[in-house]
Amino acid sequence: MDARYSRQLALPGWGADAQAKLANARVLVIGAGGLGSTVIPALVAAGVGTVGIVDDDRVELSNLHRQHIHGVADVGEPKARSAASSAAQIDPLANVVATQTRLTTANALEQFAGYDLVLDGSDNFPTRYLANDAAVLTGIPLVWGAVSQYGGQVGISWGTTYRDLFPTPPPPGSVLSCEVGGVLPTTVGVIGSLMATEALKLLTGVGEPLVGRVTVFDGLTGDFRTIAYEKDPTAEPITELIDYELFCGVKGTTEATGTLLDVREPWEHELVALPGSILIPLGELEARLGELPAGPIVAYCHHGMRSAQARDILLAHGFDATHLEGGIDAWARDRDPEMARY
Repeated sequence: MDARYSRQLALPGWGADAQAKLANARVLVIGAGGLGSTVIPALVAAGVGTVGIVDDDRVELSNLHRQHIHGVADVGEPKARSAASSAAQIDPLANVVATQTRLTTANALEQFAGYDLVLDGSDNFPTRYLANDAAVLTGIPLVWGAVSQYGGQVGISWGTTYRDLFPTPPPPGSVLSCEVGGVLPTTVGVIGSLMATEALKLLTGVGEPLVGRVTVFDGLTGDFRTIAYEKDPTAEPITELIDYELFCGVKGTTEATGTLLDVREPWEHELVALPGSILIPLGELEARLGELPAGPIVAYCHHGMRSAQARDILLAHGFDATHLEGGIDAWARDRDPEMARY
Protein backbone atom coordinates (compact mmCIF):
# COMPACT_ATOMS: atom_id res chain seq x y z
CA MET A 1 0.00 0.00 0.00
CA ASP A 2 1.36 3.44 -0.98
CA ALA A 3 3.09 5.19 1.92
CA ARG A 4 1.15 8.35 1.07
CA TYR A 5 -1.92 6.82 2.74
CA SER A 6 -0.18 5.67 5.92
CA ARG A 7 -1.78 8.30 8.15
CA GLN A 8 -5.33 7.40 7.19
CA LEU A 9 -4.57 3.67 7.18
CA ALA A 10 -3.69 4.10 10.86
CA LEU A 11 -7.18 5.39 11.65
CA PRO A 12 -9.40 3.15 13.80
CA GLY A 13 -11.85 1.28 11.56
CA TRP A 14 -10.07 2.25 8.32
CA GLY A 15 -7.36 -0.16 7.25
CA ALA A 16 -6.54 -1.71 3.90
CA ASP A 17 -10.14 -2.66 3.08
CA ALA A 18 -11.36 0.93 3.24
CA GLN A 19 -8.40 2.09 1.19
CA ALA A 20 -9.10 -0.53 -1.45
CA LYS A 21 -12.69 0.65 -1.70
CA LEU A 22 -11.44 4.18 -2.43
CA ALA A 23 -9.03 2.91 -5.07
CA ASN A 24 -11.89 1.19 -6.89
CA ALA A 25 -14.31 4.12 -6.56
CA ARG A 26 -15.44 6.45 -9.32
CA VAL A 27 -16.61 9.88 -8.15
CA LEU A 28 -18.03 12.73 -10.21
CA VAL A 29 -17.61 16.33 -9.02
CA ILE A 30 -19.94 18.99 -10.42
CA GLY A 31 -18.09 22.28 -10.44
CA ALA A 32 -14.39 23.14 -10.14
CA GLY A 33 -15.06 26.44 -8.40
CA GLY A 34 -15.00 27.21 -4.68
CA LEU A 35 -16.33 23.92 -3.32
CA GLY A 36 -14.73 21.83 -6.04
CA SER A 37 -11.37 23.45 -5.27
CA THR A 38 -11.47 21.80 -1.86
CA VAL A 39 -13.29 18.60 -2.80
CA ILE A 40 -11.19 17.58 -5.81
CA PRO A 41 -7.73 17.63 -4.18
CA ALA A 42 -9.13 16.00 -1.03
CA LEU A 43 -10.53 13.06 -3.01
CA VAL A 44 -7.38 12.63 -5.08
CA ALA A 45 -5.11 12.87 -2.04
CA ALA A 46 -7.23 10.30 -0.16
CA GLY A 47 -6.78 7.79 -2.97
CA VAL A 48 -10.10 7.81 -4.85
CA GLY A 49 -9.40 5.85 -8.03
CA THR A 50 -11.26 7.98 -10.57
CA VAL A 51 -12.40 11.59 -10.13
CA GLY A 52 -14.53 13.15 -12.86
CA ILE A 53 -14.91 16.92 -13.13
CA VAL A 54 -17.76 18.67 -14.97
CA ASP A 55 -17.46 22.44 -15.38
CA ASP A 56 -17.87 24.81 -18.32
CA ASP A 57 -16.49 27.95 -16.68
CA ARG A 58 -13.09 29.60 -16.98
CA VAL A 59 -10.81 30.84 -14.22
CA GLU A 60 -11.16 34.51 -13.31
CA LEU A 61 -8.95 36.64 -11.08
CA SER A 62 -11.85 37.14 -8.66
CA ASN A 63 -11.99 33.35 -8.14
CA LEU A 64 -8.53 32.97 -6.68
CA HIS A 65 -9.23 34.13 -3.13
CA ARG A 66 -11.34 31.00 -2.53
CA GLN A 67 -10.70 28.63 -5.45
CA HIS A 68 -7.24 27.53 -4.40
CA ILE A 69 -6.92 24.75 -6.91
CA HIS A 70 -6.29 27.47 -9.52
CA GLY A 71 -3.48 30.02 -9.73
CA VAL A 72 -2.70 33.28 -11.50
CA ALA A 73 -1.26 31.39 -14.46
CA ASP A 74 -4.62 29.65 -14.89
CA VAL A 75 -6.68 32.81 -15.36
CA GLY A 76 -8.62 32.44 -18.60
CA GLU A 77 -8.18 28.67 -18.68
CA PRO A 78 -11.08 26.19 -18.38
CA LYS A 79 -11.61 25.35 -14.71
CA ALA A 80 -12.04 21.64 -15.38
CA ARG A 81 -8.66 21.46 -17.11
CA SER A 82 -6.93 23.65 -14.51
CA ALA A 83 -8.32 21.54 -11.66
CA ALA A 84 -7.22 18.31 -13.33
CA SER A 85 -3.72 19.71 -13.79
CA SER A 86 -3.51 20.66 -10.12
CA ALA A 87 -4.79 17.22 -9.09
CA ALA A 88 -1.98 15.63 -11.09
CA GLN A 89 0.52 17.54 -8.94
CA ILE A 90 -0.90 15.74 -5.89
CA ASP A 91 -0.83 12.29 -7.48
CA PRO A 92 0.50 11.95 -11.05
CA LEU A 93 -1.09 8.50 -11.28
CA ALA A 94 -4.58 9.74 -10.37
CA ASN A 95 -7.23 9.12 -13.02
CA VAL A 96 -8.86 12.54 -13.34
CA VAL A 97 -11.41 12.96 -16.13
CA ALA A 98 -12.03 16.61 -16.99
CA THR A 99 -15.13 17.49 -19.02
CA GLN A 100 -15.50 21.10 -20.10
CA THR A 101 -19.28 21.32 -20.28
CA ARG A 102 -22.24 22.57 -18.29
CA LEU A 103 -24.43 19.97 -16.62
CA THR A 104 -27.81 20.11 -18.36
CA THR A 105 -31.03 18.16 -18.59
CA ALA A 106 -29.80 16.81 -21.91
CA ASN A 107 -26.49 15.40 -20.62
CA ALA A 108 -26.90 14.81 -16.86
CA LEU A 109 -27.86 11.14 -16.99
CA GLU A 110 -25.06 10.42 -19.43
CA GLN A 111 -22.54 12.31 -17.26
CA PHE A 112 -23.61 10.37 -14.15
CA ALA A 113 -23.31 6.99 -15.90
CA GLY A 114 -20.46 4.85 -14.62
CA TYR A 115 -19.92 6.76 -11.37
CA ASP A 116 -20.53 5.45 -7.85
CA LEU A 117 -21.02 8.83 -6.18
CA VAL A 118 -21.63 12.44 -7.20
CA LEU A 119 -20.64 15.60 -5.34
CA ASP A 120 -22.51 18.75 -6.28
CA GLY A 121 -20.40 21.85 -5.77
CA SER A 122 -22.48 24.06 -8.09
CA ASP A 123 -23.40 27.63 -7.20
CA ASN A 124 -26.99 27.88 -8.45
CA PHE A 125 -30.35 26.35 -7.67
CA PRO A 126 -31.23 25.01 -11.14
CA THR A 127 -28.11 22.83 -11.13
CA ARG A 128 -28.74 21.67 -7.55
CA TYR A 129 -32.23 20.45 -8.37
CA LEU A 130 -30.99 18.93 -11.63
CA ALA A 131 -28.19 17.08 -9.86
CA ASN A 132 -30.57 15.84 -7.18
CA ASP A 133 -33.10 14.53 -9.68
CA ALA A 134 -30.45 12.91 -11.89
CA ALA A 135 -29.02 11.17 -8.83
CA VAL A 136 -32.48 9.87 -7.88
CA LEU A 137 -33.12 8.58 -11.40
CA THR A 138 -29.74 6.84 -11.59
CA GLY A 139 -29.80 5.57 -8.00
CA ILE A 140 -26.45 7.22 -7.22
CA PRO A 141 -25.81 8.85 -3.82
CA LEU A 142 -25.19 12.59 -4.06
CA VAL A 143 -23.36 14.83 -1.59
CA TRP A 144 -24.34 18.48 -1.94
CA GLY A 145 -22.95 21.66 -0.46
CA ALA A 146 -23.90 25.32 -0.60
CA VAL A 147 -22.28 28.51 0.68
CA SER A 148 -23.56 32.05 1.10
CA GLN A 149 -21.49 34.87 2.56
CA TYR A 150 -20.36 33.62 6.02
CA GLY A 151 -22.18 30.30 6.17
CA GLY A 152 -22.98 27.08 4.41
CA GLN A 153 -24.77 23.75 4.41
CA VAL A 154 -23.92 20.14 3.60
CA GLY A 155 -26.24 17.20 3.04
CA ILE A 156 -26.72 13.92 1.21
CA SER A 157 -29.43 13.03 -1.30
CA TRP A 158 -29.90 9.30 -0.91
CA GLY A 159 -33.21 7.97 0.30
CA THR A 160 -34.10 11.40 1.63
CA THR A 161 -33.27 14.02 -0.97
CA TYR A 162 -32.62 17.69 -1.48
CA ARG A 163 -36.26 18.08 -2.52
CA ASP A 164 -37.45 16.69 0.83
CA LEU A 165 -35.51 19.47 2.55
CA PHE A 166 -36.27 22.18 -0.02
CA PRO A 167 -39.45 21.19 -1.94
CA THR A 168 -39.48 24.47 -3.83
CA PRO A 169 -36.64 26.81 -4.75
CA PRO A 170 -36.37 30.25 -3.14
CA PRO A 171 -37.64 33.28 -5.08
CA PRO A 172 -35.10 34.48 -7.67
CA GLY A 173 -32.66 36.95 -6.15
CA SER A 174 -33.62 36.15 -2.54
CA VAL A 175 -30.37 34.23 -1.98
CA LEU A 176 -27.37 36.36 -2.92
CA SER A 177 -24.74 34.79 -5.14
CA CYS A 178 -21.05 35.08 -4.24
CA GLU A 179 -20.79 37.58 -7.08
CA VAL A 180 -23.37 39.89 -5.47
CA GLY A 181 -23.27 39.17 -1.74
CA GLY A 182 -19.65 38.16 -1.35
CA VAL A 183 -18.28 35.07 0.37
CA LEU A 184 -15.74 34.42 3.12
CA PRO A 185 -13.15 32.17 1.45
CA THR A 186 -12.57 30.05 4.54
CA THR A 187 -16.29 29.20 4.67
CA VAL A 188 -15.93 27.62 1.24
CA GLY A 189 -13.05 25.54 2.55
CA VAL A 190 -15.05 24.35 5.56
CA ILE A 191 -18.05 23.26 3.49
CA GLY A 192 -15.89 21.64 0.82
CA SER A 193 -14.00 19.67 3.47
CA LEU A 194 -17.27 18.47 5.01
CA MET A 195 -18.47 17.37 1.56
CA ALA A 196 -15.27 15.41 0.95
CA THR A 197 -15.58 13.81 4.39
CA GLU A 198 -19.13 12.64 3.64
CA ALA A 199 -17.95 11.23 0.32
CA LEU A 200 -15.16 9.24 1.96
CA LYS A 201 -17.58 7.89 4.57
CA LEU A 202 -20.06 6.77 1.93
CA LEU A 203 -17.37 5.13 -0.17
CA THR A 204 -15.66 3.25 2.66
CA GLY A 205 -18.57 2.54 5.01
CA VAL A 206 -16.64 4.17 7.85
CA GLY A 207 -18.71 6.38 10.16
CA GLU A 208 -22.30 7.59 9.89
CA PRO A 209 -23.10 9.64 6.78
CA LEU A 210 -25.46 12.63 6.82
CA VAL A 211 -28.43 10.75 5.41
CA GLY A 212 -31.64 12.44 6.55
CA ARG A 213 -29.67 15.23 8.16
CA VAL A 214 -28.12 18.51 7.05
CA THR A 215 -25.18 20.24 8.72
CA VAL A 216 -25.31 24.04 8.90
CA PHE A 217 -22.16 26.09 9.55
CA ASP A 218 -22.07 29.73 10.71
CA GLY A 219 -18.65 31.20 10.12
CA LEU A 220 -19.38 34.35 12.14
CA THR A 221 -19.96 32.38 15.34
CA GLY A 222 -18.08 29.19 14.54
CA ASP A 223 -21.20 27.19 15.35
CA PHE A 224 -22.30 23.95 13.71
CA ARG A 225 -25.77 22.49 14.01
CA THR A 226 -27.35 19.42 12.48
CA ILE A 227 -30.99 19.38 11.42
CA ALA A 228 -32.84 16.10 10.86
CA TYR A 229 -35.52 15.83 8.19
CA GLU A 230 -37.67 13.05 6.76
CA LYS A 231 -38.89 11.97 3.37
CA ASP A 232 -41.91 13.98 2.26
CA PRO A 233 -44.76 11.44 1.84
CA THR A 234 -46.77 13.90 -0.28
CA ALA A 235 -43.99 14.67 -2.76
CA GLU A 236 -44.50 13.75 -6.39
CA PRO A 237 -42.10 11.01 -7.49
CA ILE A 238 -39.19 12.07 -9.68
CA THR A 239 -39.72 10.37 -13.03
CA GLU A 240 -37.89 12.64 -15.46
CA LEU A 241 -35.63 15.65 -15.77
CA ILE A 242 -37.36 18.99 -16.34
CA ASP A 243 -36.56 22.59 -17.29
CA TYR A 244 -34.83 23.60 -14.05
CA GLU A 245 -34.31 27.24 -14.92
CA LEU A 246 -38.04 27.54 -15.48
CA PHE A 247 -38.71 25.60 -12.26
CA CYS A 248 -36.43 27.97 -10.30
CA GLY A 249 -37.91 31.07 -11.91
CA VAL A 250 -34.69 32.25 -13.51
CA LYS A 251 -35.66 31.58 -17.11
CA GLY A 252 -34.86 34.63 -19.15
CA THR A 253 -33.71 35.12 -22.70
CA THR A 254 -30.42 34.87 -24.52
CA GLU A 255 -31.58 37.26 -27.23
CA ALA A 256 -30.99 40.99 -26.76
CA THR A 257 -34.05 42.72 -28.22
CA GLY A 258 -34.53 46.16 -26.66
CA THR A 259 -32.47 48.67 -24.71
CA LEU A 260 -29.49 46.87 -23.21
CA LEU A 261 -28.99 47.66 -19.52
CA ASP A 262 -25.69 46.63 -17.94
CA VAL A 263 -26.19 46.27 -14.17
CA ARG A 264 -22.61 45.29 -13.37
CA GLU A 265 -20.02 47.53 -11.75
CA PRO A 266 -18.11 50.16 -13.78
CA TRP A 267 -14.86 48.19 -13.65
CA GLU A 268 -16.62 45.18 -15.20
CA HIS A 269 -18.15 47.34 -17.91
CA GLU A 270 -14.69 48.68 -18.77
CA LEU A 271 -13.35 45.16 -19.28
CA VAL A 272 -16.05 44.15 -21.74
CA ALA A 273 -19.61 45.26 -22.52
CA LEU A 274 -22.27 44.68 -25.13
CA PRO A 275 -22.27 47.44 -27.75
CA GLY A 276 -24.75 50.25 -27.13
CA SER A 277 -25.58 49.21 -23.57
CA ILE A 278 -26.43 51.63 -20.75
CA LEU A 279 -24.50 51.18 -17.50
CA ILE A 280 -26.44 51.47 -14.25
CA PRO A 281 -25.09 49.24 -11.44
CA LEU A 282 -27.73 47.15 -9.70
CA GLY A 283 -27.32 49.00 -6.40
CA GLU A 284 -28.15 52.31 -8.12
CA LEU A 285 -30.96 51.10 -10.34
CA GLU A 286 -34.03 52.16 -8.35
CA ALA A 287 -32.63 55.66 -7.85
CA ARG A 288 -31.86 56.06 -11.58
CA LEU A 289 -34.96 54.61 -13.25
CA GLY A 290 -35.66 58.00 -14.77
CA GLU A 291 -32.59 57.63 -16.99
CA LEU A 292 -34.08 54.67 -18.83
CA PRO A 293 -35.80 55.18 -22.19
CA ALA A 294 -39.28 53.94 -23.03
CA GLY A 295 -39.69 50.52 -24.60
CA PRO A 296 -38.40 47.01 -23.84
CA ILE A 297 -35.34 46.72 -21.62
CA VAL A 298 -32.98 43.75 -21.49
CA ALA A 299 -30.83 43.72 -18.37
CA TYR A 300 -27.58 41.79 -18.27
CA CYS A 301 -24.70 41.08 -15.90
CA HIS A 302 -21.94 38.49 -15.78
CA HIS A 303 -23.80 35.24 -15.04
CA GLY A 304 -27.45 36.35 -14.93
CA MET A 305 -28.10 36.59 -11.19
CA ARG A 306 -27.92 40.38 -10.83
CA SER A 307 -29.81 40.90 -14.06
CA ALA A 308 -32.64 38.69 -12.78
CA GLN A 309 -32.91 40.99 -9.76
CA ALA A 310 -32.82 44.03 -12.04
CA ARG A 311 -35.61 42.56 -14.18
CA ASP A 312 -37.78 42.12 -11.09
CA ILE A 313 -37.14 45.72 -10.01
CA LEU A 314 -38.01 47.01 -13.46
CA LEU A 315 -41.17 44.91 -13.70
CA ALA A 316 -42.27 46.17 -10.28
CA HIS A 317 -41.99 49.74 -11.59
CA GLY A 318 -44.00 49.06 -14.72
CA PHE A 319 -41.19 48.56 -17.23
CA ASP A 320 -41.31 46.01 -20.05
CA ALA A 321 -38.23 44.09 -18.93
CA THR A 322 -36.42 40.80 -19.28
CA HIS A 323 -32.80 39.72 -18.85
CA LEU A 324 -30.07 37.73 -20.58
CA GLU A 325 -30.23 34.17 -19.27
CA GLY A 326 -26.76 33.15 -18.13
CA GLY A 327 -25.52 36.73 -18.48
CA ILE A 328 -22.89 38.10 -20.81
CA ASP A 329 -20.92 34.90 -20.22
CA ALA A 330 -23.57 32.71 -21.89
CA TRP A 331 -24.21 35.29 -24.60
CA ALA A 332 -20.52 35.46 -25.45
CA ARG A 333 -20.12 31.67 -25.61
CA ASP A 334 -22.71 31.61 -28.37
CA ARG A 335 -21.40 34.60 -30.33
CA ASP A 336 -17.89 35.66 -29.29
CA PRO A 337 -15.91 33.13 -27.21
CA GLU A 338 -13.10 35.62 -26.63
CA MET A 339 -15.52 37.95 -24.84
CA ALA A 340 -16.35 35.18 -22.37
CA ARG A 341 -12.75 35.03 -21.18
CA TYR A 342 -12.96 38.26 -19.19
